[in-house]
Amino acid sequence: MKPAPFAYHAPSSLDEAIGLLAELGDGAKVLGGGQSLVAMLNLRLAVFDHLVDLRRVDELRGIERRNGSVWIGGGTTQATIEASPVVAEGVPLLVRATALIGHFQIRNRGTIGGSLAHADPAAEYPAVALALDAELEAQSPRGRRTIPAGEFFLGLWTSALAEDEVLTGVTFPVWTGRTGCAVEELARRHGDFAIAGAVVAVDLDEGDRVRRSAIALLGMGSTPERGSAAESAVTGAAVDDVDAGEVGQAAVSGLDAVPSDLHGSSAYRTRVGAAMVARAWTRAVEEARRA
Repeated sequence: MKPAPFAYHAPSSLDEAIGLLAELGDGAKVLGGGQSLVAMLNLRLAVFDHLVDLRRVDELRGIERRNGSVWIGGGTTQATIEASPVVAEGVPLLVRATALIGHFQIRNRGTIGGSLAHADPAAEYPAVALALDAELEAQSPRGRRTIPAGEFFLGLWTSALAEDEVLTGVTFPVWTGRTGCAVEELARRHGDFAIAGAVVAVDLDEGDRVRRSAIALLGMGSTPERGSAAESAVTGAAVDDVDAGEVGQAAVSGLDAVPSDLHGSSAYRTRVGAAMVARAWTRAVEEARRA
């Protein structure tokens, strides 16, 4: 199939893009990398009168280390993030998650802003942003605002962005000290969306106690899910006393809307999610102990 007819706009500045969104109203849609949206348009799952393509807006691209955090422009491609030494050093969890996104052709065009704004609960970037308490920056004719990741994802393909807002950048805090991270997911084939997956980061003190942790799941609901109960349970515990399987069970214990589909039942997906958390926890702890 082919998309319904639409008018194409390619602004060269952020101000021009925001002006177009304000002028065109709810019939307009922002196009980031297009790796999700174009497929939906081709299948007629989405129809818009206007597409506002951001690929020529240079000010939306870039990666910077800023006072204990890493800022990434919303138009920065996934391939650029994957190859960035700044991201590898400051937010290694993001780099590891990036390698699991589709295939390299997709990562060459897909952008971090496009992925986050699309708000697919089976995608890797939303889970990483949620786990690490990232802050998302949006701009509209009303000005700029910052949205915590915990308040950004509202439902399936639904975010807190207003129709005239552009996601301009994302700020990730940098974890220092004895830290480790890991991503685990189960998919039918490499590059497919995961049936379920988990991203985990852990910070150990010098006595091998868990100083803090971050756990989020993908593919387990209408939004990425935070494993808050598991995080609370392990905080302050000696890492040798923590059972990875129990961490996985705690992470999924509060989930009451795990989807069922042709890839698996809700019960199956819940078991897979718990197993992915347990595997990621084990790998993250091993890395933290070597740090």
